Amino acid sequence: MAEPVTEPPEIRVGVPEHTPAESARPEPKAPRQAIFKLEGVNVLYGDKPAVRDVEVDIARNEITALIGPSGCGKSTLIRCLNRMNDLIPTARVEGRVVYHGQDLYAPEVDAVEVRKRIGMVFQKPNPFPKSIYDNIAFGPRVLGMKGDMDEIVEQALRHAAVWDEVKDRLKTNAFGMSGGQQQRLCIARCLAVEPDVILMDEPCSALDPISTGKIEDLMLELRKEYSIVIVTHNMQQAARVSDRTAFFTVDPEDRVGRLVEYDDTETIFTNPSDPRTEAYVTGKVG
Repeated sequence: MAEPVTEPPEIRVGVPEHTPAESARPEPKAPRQAIFKLEGVNVLYGDKPAVRDVEVDIARNEITALIGPSGCGKSTLIRCLNRMNDLIPTARVEGRVVYHGQDLYAPEVDAVEVRKRIGMVFQKPNPFPKSIYDNIAFGPRVLGMKGDMDEIVEQALRHAAVWDEVKDRLKTNAFGMSGGQQQRLCIARCLAVEPDVILMDEPCSALDPISTGKIEDLMLELRKEYSIVIVTHNMQQAARVSDRTAFFTVDPEDRVGRLVEYDDTETIFTNPSDPRTEAYVTGKVG
């Protein structure tokens, strides 16, 4: 049988034969756009430093995980991002927390406006002792947001993937919801005021695996529209959902939290540059 006729390979002057064609090359990643820049951030309670010398950029439309042992300053640091530490009389923040080019701790910055733009979901679900509807409507009403309130409530609950479960009982007390539903309600309450960033401080620590899976799926969906920063002790969770991971530890000499390494999540979990990171993510310490 005659051999099939094939076209001769294209000859490209000056290009090595192993160079792939343009169409075969992977699409270049879009450049990361920093939404936060932390410059030399220290947080102190009275005269005692809790976390020191933090320098990180946090990107838009990414999930950034903060991991590390208890007491290393993860929760303290995440509360700096929306000035929640202002509510602790002894807390003091040094350095610069820059958000969209604005120093959040500048004298002219309104902390209430900061918390509207940068919402927070806490470790334990904390619905108000009100109806499901009134939990969601509370923030928009306080802020005087315009628009149809029924639509605002429905949209927030849909975004939080809990609408189908509660749409027939919006006027019932939120305390009648399951723990996982309450946490998604709290996320919906955060979304109702149209934030730019969502901070999550161990949002799944009190939840069962099924509810945790729903929250993780929700985070991956919300990442399309929001930037998310999450504190977690669950290494598998950080590996599953985050784009970048920051590992903190406690300095054994002065017992102060310090940032050890910050990189793409895959790198942190498969090829970290610091042996302390490797020891922690592999479970040797922590």
